[in-house]
Amino acid sequence: MTRELRLRILSAIVLAPIVLVATWQGGLPFRLLSALTGVLIFYEWSTMTGLAKSRFGYVFGWAATVLIAFETAFRSIETALVLLLGFSLTALALAALRRSSWWLPGGVLYAGLSAVSLAALRGADRDGLITMLFLIAIVWATDIFAYFIGRAIGGPKLAPAISPGKTWSGAIGGAVCAVIAGYGVILGVGEAVSFWLIPVILLLSAASQSGDLFESWVKRRSGVKDSSRLIPGHGGVMDRADGLVAACFLAFVGGLALSAANGGWIADAGKLVTGP
Repeated sequence: MTRELRLRILSAIVLAPIVLVATWQGGLPFRLLSALTGVLIFYEWSTMTGLAKSRFGYVFGWAATVLIAFETAFRSIETALVLLLGFSLTALALAALRRSSWWLPGGVLYAGLSAVSLAALRGADRDGLITMLFLIAIVWATDIFAYFIGRAIGGPKLAPAISPGKTWSGAIGGAVCAVIAGYGVILGVGEAVSFWLIPVILLLSAASQSGDLFESWVKRRSGVKDSSRLIPGHGGVMDRADGLVAACFLAFVGGLALSAANGGWIADAGKLVTGP
């Protein structure tokens, strides 16, 4: 076992219980975790992309992210979503007017949506808990088994120009294991098993892997190996949360669409798995 793999395992042993306990508790603990995730993502994004070179855009980005995170943690997720849309559009305008780089709107949207989607999906009820456990199981199964299956089988590369280590065998193996993990959660919580969950799980697994590739692309464009060194053996928060936040983005949109079709709104986004 390499030193890097040992560090990865030790960090996972420390961090996984924190994430799972906050997920189980829901409410303020999970909203705080969601808000902190958004803030740390913007820190890493702005550091990697050199956003600090544009002082005005850098200050604007931090102010927007902190306000969205504060609203997410302590007040209203609905208002946080409105702030996210407003700040993202303003950041786009600033970039178009050359007051900042195009990395600014990307950072505000990516960090803010990470916080909002996580908190909105979890909510404070049993439906949100099941949805988050479902998502975590899918993302972790995809990540872990894609790594080990890809290393064991090898074969054609998934995206060699972006992430040379990833293979099609790992991507497919991770997706298959994600289906097993997702159904394991559903059976474990006593929910009815339905075949419609298979395409949902596969889409979420694909979103998770796409999020990983997107973060690898950002790092490659920025010329860095890790998003930061906050987590020993793993790099930064973006290195660990990229797949989860991407899957949450998709689940959040899907949950909103489902709840809107049944006359609900953001408070019902966490019913993606259990239904209205």
